[in-house]
Amino acid sequence: MPPAPDPATMNNAEPLADQMTRRLQLGLSPTELEVRDESHAHAGHAGANGTGFGTHFRVRIATPAFAGLSRVARHRLVYDALQDFIDQGVHALAIETL
Repeated sequence: MPPAPDPATMNNAEPLADQMTRRLQLGLSPTELEVRDESHAHAGHAGANGTGFGTHFRVRIATPAFAGLSRVARHRLVYDALQDFIDQGVHALAIETL
């Protein structure tokens, strides 16, 4: 796993989805990867920050690292790779493993 990002870096002008994509690419070497910010669809819901960005994400990912793992174990790998983002305010993470 790559080193944890500096929290200040997580608040820069680069979209959070791009930062999360880079983290997953470095940590899991996916063969397929899509990270979408779906925060706009959750305005007014728990965890929404009022901006329409940066709180609710969907990750679609395929990687050889998932070989032989249960769905729960595959999701745990994704959560572990993105834990710093969750700690910094990502409220919801929908994961689709392929």
